[in-house]
Amino acid sequence: QVQLVESGGGLVQAGGSLRLSCAASGRTFNMYVMGWFRQAPGKEREFVAGITRIGGNTYYPDSVKGRFTISRDNAKNTVYLQMDSLNPEDTAVYYCAAVRTLYVPSASSEYTCWGQGTQVTVSS
Repeated sequence: QVQLVESGGGLVQAGGSLRLSCAASGRTFNMYVMGWFRQAPGKEREFVAGITRIGGNTYYPDSVKGRFTISRDNAKNTVYLQMDSLNPEDTAVYYCAAVRTLYVPSASSEYTCWGQGTQVTVSS
């Protein structure tokens, strides 16, 4: 298992950008597929980005495609989520997640490791 710690959340105006980071512990980070999820009050946890173990492939839902970019630096045991053109509908707690597998799941139930979350608030 890896331990995950997110950072980089905060308050931003609509149209602005934020970059989230997720630092992982352990020596096997490159064996894990990584995902970012978000959860707004009263809503289900939503997949927003995923990346394969070496970073060759990335996946996004239509709601964030073209605005969010996931990347990873295996030498630093870190995964990033660059969020551009933010709008108030992006307001949520953002979570980093990991699973030791070969594909990128979009279902939160398939991830085995989770960070504590970081709040992102977008004002209009």
